[in-house]
Amino acid sequence: MNGKDVLILARTIFGEARGESTLGKIAVAWTVLNRVAAKSWYGDTITEVCRKPWQFSCWNSNDPNRPKLEAVTLNDPDFQHCMYAALAAGLGHVPDPTSGSRHYHTMNVSPDWAQGKSPICSIGVHKFYNDVV
Repeated sequence: MNGKDVLILARTIFGEARGESTLGKIAVAWTVLNRVAAKSWYGDTITEVCRKPWQFSCWNSNDPNRPKLEAVTLNDPDFQHCMYAALAAGLGHVPDPTSGSRHYHTMNVSPDWAQGKSPICSIGVHKFYNDVV
């Protein structure tokens, strides 16, 4: 994990889960890390996985969070917490609370890919899945 990966992971957490608890932020971080570990079409690095089109909505060009995550600095306390979660998970200092999940969504949506699947856990407003191929 290099400096760019840490920053991209922290920005992804900011865009996806800045309103969540520390555990919720760590869960999103681990979802990214689990995709990297899968060594599949998701990408080979944290940056590739986070920036893969249509995987993390906060990076979509039409997402209202995109300008926010690109502009945020470490002066923002919420971003500081996201940076902590990125480093803690990325360095393996905290366990994976998602049991290997590679997918999640907020509770207020029902994406097609989640139909017929069972979430392994719910943390904050997100449901996490480890049975999506």
